[in-house]
Amino acid sequence: MTVQDTSTDLPAFTHDWQEWHRGKEARLADPHGFLAITSLHWLSDQPERFPDAPGTWSTGADGVTVVLAEGEELVVDGVAARGEHRFGVLPERGGVNAVWGDAVIEVAKRGGHDIVRPRHPDTPLRAAFTGTPAYAPHPRWAVAARYVAFDEPRPTTVGAAVEGLEHVYEAPGRIEFELDGQELALTAFPGHVPGSLTVLFTDGTSGVTTYAATRALTLDPPAADGSLVLDFNRAANLPCAYTDLATCPLPPAENRLTVPIEAGEQIPYERGGPRES
Repeated sequence: MTVQDTSTDLPAFTHDWQEWHRGKEARLADPHGFLAITSLHWLSDQPERFPDAPGTWSTGADGVTVVLAEGEELVVDGVAARGEHRFGVLPERGGVNAVWGDAVIEVAKRGGHDIVRPRHPDTPLRAAFTGTPAYAPHPRWAVAARYVAFDEPRPTTVGAAVEGLEHVYEAPGRIEFELDGQELALTAFPGHVPGSLTVLFTDGTSGVTTYAATRALTLDPPAADGSLVLDFNRAANLPCAYTDLATCPLPPAENRLTVPIEAGEQIPYERGGPRES
C-alpha cells in the first residue's frame, strides 16, 4: 500500500488517534446522543401521541406540527412552546431538537419522511455503554490518495439501515488509491463542512471483525492538486452499529471493497464485538 509517511512518529500518531476516538465516544454517549434514543416514530397526516414524547404529532404539506395538551411544554430554540407548534417543512437530513425536561425530542427528515426520535439520558443502552473496540492505530493504514472531481455532481441513491428507506446524495467525485497492490476507488459524498468529504464503505473485514452494514470516513477538503490521506484508522461506526433506531445510509455498490482493511472501529460490544480476555 502507499502510506502517508513511513517515518511517522508512532507514539504521536497513536496519541492523536486516541484523542479523536475519545471525542467520538463522548459525542456518542452524550446525554442526548444516539445511545439515548428510545424510539423512532414515522409521522403521517394522522395525529398520534407517543409514550416517550409530549403532544400529538402529525405532518403534511406544511411540515411537522405538534399539539401540546394543557400542562405540556417544549422548548424550541430557547423559546417555550405550548398549544399548537409548527416546525414547518424540514430539509432532508435536517432537524430540530426540542427540549422536554431532561429529554430532547428530535424532529427530523430522513429519506423524505418526517420522524420524531425522543432521546432520554437514562436509557439502558447509554447507561451500559463502555466504549467501542477498535484496531490498534498504525500509520501504515494512512493511505495517500487522490480526489478526482466529477464534471457534475452525480445523484447517487443508497439504501438505509431501515428496510425500504433510501437516501439520495449528490456525489461530487471519487477518491483513487492503492492498497495491497490493487488500484481502488471510492465514491465520496459531501461532508458537513464545505469542501469536506464523507466516504461510506465496507471491506473484507465487514461482518467478521467490523460492523457488517457500513463504516464511514470523514475527510478534510483535498489539497489544490487533489491529494489527500485516507486514514482508515479513523474508519468509524455509524449510529446504526449500536441501535436499530437509526436511519443510517449504506455504501453505494462501488464502495463495497473486497480487500480487508484491518483498521478503525470494530463491531460494537452491543452487537457482539470482541472483548479483551
